[in-house]
Amino acid sequence: MLFISFGLNNANVVLYSFPVLDFELAPTSPYIVWIQVCRLKSSVSFLSRPDRPNIAYQKLKGRNPGVIFLPGFNSNMNGQKATALEDFCKSLGHAFIRFDYTGCGSSDGKFEECTIGKWRKDVLSILDELTDGPQILVGSSMGGWLMLHAAIARPDKVAALVGVAVAADHVVTTFKRLPIEAQKEIEEKGEWKYRTKHNEEGYYSLTYDFIREAENHCVLNSPIPVTCPIRLIHGMRDGDVPWEISMQVADRVLSKDVDVILRKIGQHRMSDKEDTKLLVNTVDDLIDKLSTVA
Repeated sequence: MLFISFGLNNANVVLYSFPVLDFELAPTSPYIVWIQVCRLKSSVSFLSRPDRPNIAYQKLKGRNPGVIFLPGFNSNMNGQKATALEDFCKSLGHAFIRFDYTGCGSSDGKFEECTIGKWRKDVLSILDELTDGPQILVGSSMGGWLMLHAAIARPDKVAALVGVAVAADHVVTTFKRLPIEAQKEIEEKGEWKYRTKHNEEGYYSLTYDFIREAENHCVLNSPIPVTCPIRLIHGMRDGDVPWEISMQVADRVLSKDVDVILRKIGQHRMSDKEDTKLLVNTVDDLIDKLSTVA
C-alpha cells in the first residue's frame, strides 16, 4: 500500500495492487443465483411520485448511517457492487437502499426521455422520501456524478461519499473534445452514437438534447461545495472514464477529508472480487468513522 501526497486539499492517494480484505462474497453457484433472483423479484418496492414516474427500489431496514447505492449510466440496482454492499450492510445491521433510475431496470419511464437532471431528482426523491438520518452515498460511474449533486443539495442528509470510477462531467467533456465538424453533425442529426463495449450494439444512442441538458450539471469548472468525508476509488486501466477525473474531483471539493484510491489493474466496472472487497472495506471504514463521531 503506497500513500502519495499530491497536494489536493490534503487528499491522499492510495495505490492498491493486492488483496485488501477477507470479506467473503455470497456463493455464485447456479442454485444460489436462482435464490437471489427470486429474492430480488419478490422484494422490489416502488416509490410513487405524483408528478414523476415511479422508482423501483429495495430497502433494507437498519441503523444509521445508512448506505445508498447509485448505479451507473444505463445500469440497474442488481449489479454485483450493489448486492455485495447490501449483504455487507445486512451483516452489520445497517440500513441499505438500492434503486433504479427513471427509465432503467424496473422503474417506470422511458430511457430515451431521461436526462441527468431527471436522474438527479430521482436521487433526491430517494433521500427525501425513504431515509432518516445520515447516509453514505456510493456512486458508480455516472452515479458518482449524481452523488456529488445530492451532497450539494442535501448536506444535512449526506454524511459521506464513496465514488467508484466517478464520471463527473464526462459525457460533456468527451463531446466537447470531438472535432467541431463532428459536434455540428451530431447537432444536426440530433443523435450521438457514443461508443461503448458494455452493450451488444457497441454504442449508446444519446440525443443532442441530453448532452446540452447535461451541461447544466457540470461540477468540475469551479469549487464543489461538499465538505463531508469522500473516498474515490478508480481503476488505472479504466478504458471508459479516465482515473484523472477522480483526481479532479478530489481537487475541486471543499472537503479536506478526501482519499483517492487507485487500483493498478482495475477496469471501469470495478467488479472483480478484490475490487468489491476494497469497496466494502472502504464503506466499512466510513461507517466506523461516522459512528465514532456520533
